[in-house]
Amino acid sequence: MNRLSLRLRLALAGAAAIALALGLAALGLAALFATHVERRAMNELSVQLDQVLAGLERGGDGALGLATPPADPRFGRAYGGLYWQIEAEGRVLRSRSLWDYALPLPPDDLGAGAPHRHALPGPDGGTLLVLERSARLPEALGATPLRAAVAMDASELVQAKRAFLADMAPYLALLALVLAGAGWAQLVIGLRPLHRLGARVGALRAGHTMRMGGDWPREVQPLAAEIDALLAERDSATMRARARAGDLAHGLKTPLQALMGETGRLRDAGQTAAADAIDSVADAMRRHVERELARTRSAARTRNARADVALVAARVISVLMRTPDGARLDWHQTVPEAMMAALDESDLAEALGALAENAARHARDHVTLSATALDDTTLRIDITDDGPGIPEHRLAGLTARGARLDESDTGSGLGLAIARDIAEAAGGQLTLDSSGAGLKASLTLPRA
Repeated sequence: MNRLSLRLRLALAGAAAIALALGLAALGLAALFATHVERRAMNELSVQLDQVLAGLERGGDGALGLATPPADPRFGRAYGGLYWQIEAEGRVLRSRSLWDYALPLPPDDLGAGAPHRHALPGPDGGTLLVLERSARLPEALGATPLRAAVAMDASELVQAKRAFLADMAPYLALLALVLAGAGWAQLVIGLRPLHRLGARVGALRAGHTMRMGGDWPREVQPLAAEIDALLAERDSATMRARARAGDLAHGLKTPLQALMGETGRLRDAGQTAAADAIDSVADAMRRHVERELARTRSAARTRNARADVALVAARVISVLMRTPDGARLDWHQTVPEAMMAALDESDLAEALGALAENAARHARDHVTLSATALDDTTLRIDITDDGPGIPEHRLAGLTARGARLDESDTGSGLGLAIARDIAEAAGGQLTLDSSGAGLKASLTLPRA
């Protein structure tokens, strides 16, 4: 259940609520209809009872009888569904529809003219709805007390209730469909801000926007505000960390420069071995400092940065062609126009410069820089040289995540390390391939 979508959960809950509400409504309407039908039946029985009492007369032999029976033909048909019965002067008069059956009226005490209602067994084994009343004949008929009752088959009421439910069922089903559709539309409209929220978070991650903003419904606004506060806190922490790392790196540069100056004096004093040892340690420390500076600069870039790959590649090649290593080589650039990478231009220039400089250092005749769009979200930049390449046993170590590339041989480690750090900070990666002639370094980067 926890893996169901929120929309499906609400839709199922809404459907269950609609079914329950309509079911209860159907039961309530059926009960109201049954009450109404029974009330109408009792009114009809009351009219029939009045007709029965009005039709009483004494015959020529002085016996009490019903001279004018009710007009409804069901009273004259055996087990016809309507019945009357009179108890007076020790005799029981009953309708032809009762045939040889007598209504088992309970021995209750009836007030004068007070009607009583009963549910009694009928002549055919069914249940009868009975209206009973005590009365006294007029003086002309002897002022005799009597007990009169009329009854009707209760199955008619049950059938009427069932017919009402059958007639109501299609309309209830149609109402359920309408309510379900309205509930689904309400869910789509009501949950639309959550889809916008996900899209905005995706835009934040892709760097297309910097903040969630304030254009949210009241229920979603606190979440958006918390995300913005978290982003602001992260940016502040990043800037503080960058400032501390930069201060530390720059603070180390001055002592390193002083240390490098001391090595010159040691060489002048004839202590070449000591000077070389100090130079080696200082150079390793300098490379660490430069790498950390590159990392802090890359971490502080905005997420919505864009860089034109062709323009940056052209600038990098132009600079390297003025260096001793680059001037002796043929440079080939095959980068499509207007191909944009999702990182800062200076970061891309630093990564391409590090890889191209490494390629220029080891290439024999030429270096090729090309770019290809892998899909709508990713591109790959390849820097290929015709140098000796890197042995396979070292290549695996250089491409492994967490490898300390800056501790490799001078001239390859630092540039590869900086390029890899910049690529990973932008959401990409650096891969090396030495299966062909020379070395191919590939930067996979997100497209802007």
